[in-house]
Amino acid sequence: MKTFLLPRVRVAIRLWFRAETKRARISSRLISSIEKIPRHAKIAIMKIFAVALVIMFGFVVSQSAEADFIGHGGMVRSVDVSSDGTKVITASFDYTARVWRFGDQTELAVLNRHEGPVTGAVFSPDGQRAVTTSDDHTAIIWDMQTYKPLHRLLGHTHKVMAAAFSTDGARLATGAWDKTIRIWDVASGTLLQEITTQAPANAVVFAANDTKLVSGGHHPTIQIWDVETGAPSGKLEGHKMGITAIRLSPDGVHLMSASIDKTLKIWDMTSERERRSIDIRDTQVYDVRYSPDGARALTAGKDGYVVEWDLSRGTPIHEIPAHERIAWSAAYTPDGRFAVSASSDEQARVWHVATGDRIGLTALADNTPKPWLQSDHPGAKHYTKCAKCHALTADGPARSGPHFAGLFGRQAGGVHDYHYSEALIGVNFAWDETTLFRLFDEGPDKMLPGTKMPVQRLTDANELNDLIAYLRILTKGGG
Repeated sequence: MKTFLLPRVRVAIRLWFRAETKRARISSRLISSIEKIPRHAKIAIMKIFAVALVIMFGFVVSQSAEADFIGHGGMVRSVDVSSDGTKVITASFDYTARVWRFGDQTELAVLNRHEGPVTGAVFSPDGQRAVTTSDDHTAIIWDMQTYKPLHRLLGHTHKVMAAAFSTDGARLATGAWDKTIRIWDVASGTLLQEITTQAPANAVVFAANDTKLVSGGHHPTIQIWDVETGAPSGKLEGHKMGITAIRLSPDGVHLMSASIDKTLKIWDMTSERERRSIDIRDTQVYDVRYSPDGARALTAGKDGYVVEWDLSRGTPIHEIPAHERIAWSAAYTPDGRFAVSASSDEQARVWHVATGDRIGLTALADNTPKPWLQSDHPGAKHYTKCAKCHALTADGPARSGPHFAGLFGRQAGGVHDYHYSEALIGVNFAWDETTLFRLFDEGPDKMLPGTKMPVQRLTDANELNDLIAYLRILTKGGG
C-alpha cells in the first residue's frame, strides 16, 4: 500500500491545494506554520488526508502516464537514461524517483524509500542498478529488475546532491552539502573512502580509468582526488562562480563543467588545463551531458531551454523551448537522437533533437473517439502505443507523429503539413502491409536511420500481423 499510495497522495494534495488557493488566499503565517511541521508528522497527515479525499471526492490519480513522463507531484530535479535506451529514471521533490519505459513513457516503478526530496537518480553503466540521492542525507542503491532497495547509504550529515558510478559499476561516489564525498562498494554498500571538500558538493565523476575522482560545488574551483587514498591530486581553475554539473567525455580524455557563471568549460584531463570556454550568456546552466560521440553537448537551464552545442565551435546547434519553468536536467538517449528533459513543472519530456519536436505529446483535451479501447480485435491492444503519437484522423488532435488518415497506400513522408525528419524526406515507398511489417519488425531506427520515431518493435510475427490488420480497419473508419 505504501508504494502505491504515498506518491499519489502527494499528487492529489498538490492538485487539491492549487484548486483551493484559487478560491481563498492562504496567509503567509499559515504557510509558515505548515512548513514547521516535522516531516514524519506531515507524512502521517498526508496518509489521513488521502483517505478523506478518496472517500469524500472519489479522487483518483492515474497510475500510468498519458504522455511525456507525468506522475510526479513535485519538481523533477534529475533525469537519466539507461545504457540500452529502454528505461528512464526521474528524481523529484515529491520524495520519489520513478522508472519509466522510454518507448511509450509508461511508468514501471515508483521508488519511494526516501524521507525527503529526491535530488538525483543515476543508472549504473550496465543498467542493472540505480542510485537515488536525497535531502534526507542518504543515498539508496536499487535493483533495476525488482525495483527494490539493495543498500541505504548512511553517513552524510546534509543533503546529498550528487552521485556517480565508476565505469565498471563496482564503486559509487556521493557528494553532499556536508562538504564530503564518500566512495562506496556497490555490491556490499560499505564505505570505502571519505573525502573532505572545500565547499558543499553538487557534482562528482570518476575519471582517469577510475583512479581519479573529480568534484565541484559551491566554490568555483574543481577538485581532483586520488580514489584509493582520498588525497587531493589536482585542481581545475577558471570558473568565477559555483559548479552545477561535471561530465566526462565518452573517450575519457576531456571533462566538461557547467557553472552559475553562465559558462561551460572543457578541460584536458591529462594536462589539467582549460581547452575551451563556451559563453552561455542568457541563462544559468544546471546540467550538461556529452553526446554519445562526444562532439556535441546538451544543456538544461534556468530559462527552460534545452540546447545542443557544437563543441568544436562552441556554438548552439539546436535550441528547444522545452519547459516554461526551470529545466533542471537533460539527457541524451544512447543513439543521440532524442533528449529527455526534467523541469520544475513536475514533468519530464522527450524531444527529437534534430527537429526540436516533442515526442508523445497528447492534447490536453482529446474528446475524439477511441474505438481501440473497446475493441476485442487482437491488434487493438498494440494500437494503444500508436495512439500516443498519432491521431487517427486528419482533423484530430495534433500529435508528435503524422495522422493515420489514408495510411495504406500513402507515400511515406506524404502528409503535407507535417514536420518530418530528414530520414523521411525523399524516400520512395508507400505504406502497406509489407512496409509496415518491416517498420515494426526491424525497428524504425534500422529501417529509417535518423527518424524521430522512438524505437517500437513487435518481434512476434502473429502479433505484428494483428496490429497491421487492425490498422487497416481503423484507417477505413472501423473499430
